Amino acid sequence: MADGKRQKGLAPVAHHSSLVTAFVALGANLGEPLAQIRSALRALAALPDTRLVRQSSFYRNPPEGGADQPEFVNAVAQIETRAAPSELLSRLLEIERAHGRARDYPNAPRTLDLDLALYGDRVVREPGLTIPHPRMLERAFVLVPLAEIAPDAVVPGKGRVAGLAAKLDSSGLVKLSENSNG
Repeated sequence: MADGKRQKGLAPVAHHSSLVTAFVALGANLGEPLAQIRSALRALAALPDTRLVRQSSFYRNPPEGGADQPEFVNAVAQIETRAAPSELLSRLLEIERAHGRARDYPNAPRTLDLDLALYGDRVVREPGLTIPHPRMLERAFVLVPLAEIAPDAVVPGKGRVAGLAAKLDSSGLVKLSENSNG
């Protein structure tokens, strides 16, 4: 594209001129979950047009619905990005694939799961992308770490994160120490 012409079939990448604050929920329960989450945080920090602002503590919790699989390690990252929501989601899926993520069946054990929970104050309803994440309000393993780093963040149409997190049963969450190996 050095000649200034666009290649046929390639759409221009939609960027925002200003940074948008977004929150990414991270989870893993296969392999070395804590190492996978740490690696994913480094990958988030390395994304183009994106800056890792802060991350929550790591939390261990049982799988959803009492499924017979290993416990999860979860965290939430706050980023600032110029990437459009769909572009950011594509990059998150690339990071998952690079970490060996397989999508065998819904709620299957996973080496890494990255969910785009919030993207500024935007509400997005597109095929394959819903923001705010459709199940985040039911998940203490998302809202508790999110409230730790951004208690005043707002879930559009639902309220402040701190208040939403306080309504959930978080008794299954165990905050891991800074030096924890999992």
